Amino acid sequence: MATPMPNERYAPILSNAGLKPAYPVIAVDEYGEPREGHIAGEQPLTLYIDKREVVTLMTLGTHPELLVLGYLRNQRLVPCLESVDSVQVDWETESAAVTTFDGVSDLDDKLRHRTVTSGCGQGTVFGRITDHLDRLRLPPVTVRQSRVYALLDALNEYNEVYRRAGAVHGCALCSSRGIELFVEDVGRHNAADAISGFMWLNGLEGTDKVFYTTGRLTSEMVIKVAQMGIPVLLSRSGVTHKGLEFARKVGVTMIARAKGQHFLVYNGAERVVFDARPERGKGTARSRRDPEAQDPRHHPPGCPPIGSANRDPQPSETESEQCLQES
Repeated sequence: MATPMPNERYAPILSNAGLKPAYPVIAVDEYGEPREGHIAGEQPLTLYIDKREVVTLMTLGTHPELLVLGYLRNQRLVPCLESVDSVQVDWETESAAVTTFDGVSDLDDKLRHRTVTSGCGQGTVFGRITDHLDRLRLPPVTVRQSRVYALLDALNEYNEVYRRAGAVHGCALCSSRGIELFVEDVGRHNAADAISGFMWLNGLEGTDKVFYTTGRLTSEMVIKVAQMGIPVLLSRSGVTHKGLEFARKVGVTMIARAKGQHFLVYNGAERVVFDARPERGKGTARSRRDPEAQDPRHHPPGCPPIGSANRDPQPSETESEQCLQES
């Protein structure tokens, strides 16, 4: 293994094989007239570790090396960054070849234990990752309501691929300085893994960060964010039962359905400083009674209903296109 110089971070050898995110097309609209536009890219990328095939990811392809590093980290397939010699992406063979210095001794065991998830673009968790959650606890970090609003405003400027082509999710690493990195991909988990790879490569801690995603907060998303050490998870979409259960277990502050000045804190409300409460005006008042919260069928044992949870109103016509991004 190459020995880094003092004060120099180790970095594996990486290719630079990012693809353009969108492609021009001509479609026919509802009037039967041709319209020029763009569609999002989608490429298969098969990951190999020391010539052993692991998984095929469907990706936009803009940050393939970071995606691979983050996938290795979040799936706990390698023990540390220093064990990785190189990551070489070749789009002609649609492959990403990871070479390690000493091999991965328990790789076969990890690949035998897999869980099919709801993740778009991926959908498999290897090994016994949920066992790791029993030992993982995130520090209680406060977050100000005004900071949430500032981040949401800033993030509106970053979804370039979605505005051009749709069909993608976006994830962002946020700090007190603003948006550190914004990644779009056909799957929200690909975007999350690329951010994880960026943090790993640059030695960034997650304690002072907020993680944003346009997608729903499932168990797998909570696990990834927790493994990055990020204590605050922010989404414009909704929450699943298992995602909430895991957030409570590890201490992730979970803020979802965040659009405009509206949001719902599903976990960690005691760590949110409400310093920018909006005025209750006509058309903004929401019912405090969630019909699903009163129906035990929607709340299995161990996950009590959120008493003050509110339903979002149906999206307006101007919002309907944006809502497609959440699925």
